[in-house]
Amino acid sequence: MEFREILYKKEDRVAWIVINRPHKLNAATPITVYEISRAFIDAWTDRDIGVVIFTGAGDKAFCVGGDQSIRDLGGYKLSKEELERYRGTIASLPLEVGWQIVTFLIRYIPKPVIARVNGYAVGGGHVWQVACDLTIASENAKFGQAGPRVGSFDPGFGTGDLWRNVGLKRAKEIWFLTRLYTAQEAYEMGLVNKVVPDDKLDEEVMRWANELLEKSPTSLKMLKYSFLSDIDGLAGITMLGVGGLSLYYMTEEALEGQRAFMEKRKPNFWKYKTGV
Repeated sequence: MEFREILYKKEDRVAWIVINRPHKLNAATPITVYEISRAFIDAWTDRDIGVVIFTGAGDKAFCVGGDQSIRDLGGYKLSKEELERYRGTIASLPLEVGWQIVTFLIRYIPKPVIARVNGYAVGGGHVWQVACDLTIASENAKFGQAGPRVGSFDPGFGTGDLWRNVGLKRAKEIWFLTRLYTAQEAYEMGLVNKVVPDDKLDEEVMRWANELLEKSPTSLKMLKYSFLSDIDGLAGITMLGVGGLSLYYMTEEALEGQRAFMEKRKPNFWKYKTGV
């Protein structure tokens, strides 16, 4: 897979998705969002991948949201050439729509996603790190929302997930006042799982990833969907149910239905029933 605005690699059951725009503090364009979505889908479908690490290139930023330099009346704009090249992809959607698709993939990929926060996680970048299952931050990391300061807002996951992490009053403070918070302050609020010295960040991220890889991938998948079933209503329950359906498809009982259909006979499910 070739990418222009991200880096993507898979090694030792870990997929690394890296926003590669350090000159812009890893601010994202519609192309960035499209490429991130492709990488997440590839990691989702690769049975050898057990953990995804999501981060930004360089040592200044994880991601600071949308690239304001390409924003105009109506939203974030691509050039005519880019619009033609990326026609029919997520890149051709409004950035705010593509952003939610990436957030959805982070939340619903049936594998743990670790945010490796190496600097500023602000605006839409902060929404993404909140959506990740776990966050490991360097001591120089900074966290916050920027919407009301730049004429934007996140009406869904970016508010709801933050509220669940830090409580309603603190979430409103973060969104309304658009302050920046240190890594230690973020840790104390419950926004991150661990804060380490800058030079220990990769070591700590890999320690958590390797611990996760020692665990049952099916258990982790079903646990992730179980959390979502509580907070995402019918959509979360659907993903939990689909996870169970995937397990059911691996039984002889389920296969009996397909065999009977193909052989034009009545199925005998009781022959294969297991458990209570």
